Formats: sequence, C-alpha cells, structure tokens
Amino acid sequence: MIHSPAVQTQTQAQAQAQAFSPITTGVIAILTVKAGVTREQVMAVMPDEIRETARLYLEGRIREWYSRGDGRGAVFLLDARDTAEAQAIMEGLPLARENVVDHEYIAVGPLLPLRLLIAQPERQQSSNKNETHTEGR
Repeated sequence: MIHSPAVQTQTQAQAQAQAFSPITTGVIAILTVKAGVTREQVMAVMPDEIRETARLYLEGRIREWYSRGDGRGAVFLLDARDTAEAQAIMEGLPLARENVVDHEYIAVGPLLPLRLLIAQPERQQSSNKNETHTEGR
C-alpha cells in the first residue's frame, strides 16, 4: 500500500503526538494534616485509617506509602488512571472523612525524555553520520 506524502506526514504527526503525550501510570497523593488539628485528633482516627490503608494496599490500589519526613502526614503512590480516581480512593479513608487532612494529587507516568530517545532513533543515527562526514573533511 502506497501512501501520499500528506498521509505519511499525518501518520508521522499522530505517532509523534502519541510518543510525546504523557501516560498516567499512577498518582502520587500527598496527605497533610490540616493546621490546627491536634495529634490527639489524628491518633483517635488512626486505627481505622491503618486498617483501611492496609486493605487498599492488599487490593492493589495503594502501591506504596511513606511517612513524610516533616512528620505532617504521608505520601502514597496509588494505582489510579487519573487524579479523580485517586481522589475517590483517598477521600474514602477515615482521616479524610473526619476532615482533618488535605490532599495534593500528582499524576505520574514514564519519564517523557525516554520517549524522545526511542521515538526517532533513525533521525539520531543519520545526524551522527552527517557529523562524521563533516568532521572528516
């Protein structure tokens, strides 16, 4: 099948757009205890929070979770397609239901520069050949 130059250009443009579009493979959720909330308020909810968090981990919805270095909350890596799904997961936990924490959500995916390296390896090879020919003159 022979494509016209316009069709080839359009196909290349679509391939490049796909190569450079970010893919969300997870969401980082940063949990921060709200200002004015006491340690006692948080600790009163923690047994239920820990049970629910462990359940989500065992279900595969939470991949990893960590205590924040500043002691003001936790950081979660969620198995979620987007921030809306991550928010639905986190807002269902006891600390969120008690309104004692805030959340920040960051969608993450494969490192975009890696896509740039593999998207057009032939262009990089031809540009290396051109440099070799130029240097030899």
